[in-house]
Amino acid sequence: MNMIKLEMMVGTFMLIGILCLGYVSIKLGKMEFGGGDYYSVTASFDSVSGLKPGARVEVAGVEVGKVDRIGLDAKSGDRALAYLKIKTGVKITDDVIASVRTSGIIGDKFIMLRPGGSEKMLRNNDKIRETESAIDIEELVSKFIHGKVE
Repeated sequence: MNMIKLEMMVGTFMLIGILCLGYVSIKLGKMEFGGGDYYSVTASFDSVSGLKPGARVEVAGVEVGKVDRIGLDAKSGDRALAYLKIKTGVKITDDVIASVRTSGIIGDKFIMLRPGGSEKMLRNNDKIRETESAIDIEELVSKFIHGKVE
């Protein structure tokens, strides 16, 4: 009887430990269940070099969303299409400019949104028309070294 009670206590302790570990993993991994409170917009870029799914989307230095996924634009075939998830409470004008930026000198890439002056707001599944692609530092250095800077 004493051994069964001990085994039940150890089993309960292990179960609680596994549940706590799962909770911490989900929180640290920033995983979501059920989609969250976001709406989706897309932006087409010439290049998204270094941008990864999960990268942050910022307005005025404040995180307002994240990059959901990245793929090739099926219509053009030579442009990258970034799918962005924006928090529901954040209103973005339809003349916003999306830029791929670098955090620091060798930091992670993220998307910066610069709102315009339009009264019309983007809705779910709308497309951002104005974009600025990532600056390729290696290409710039190569042009400078070989004297092809314009």
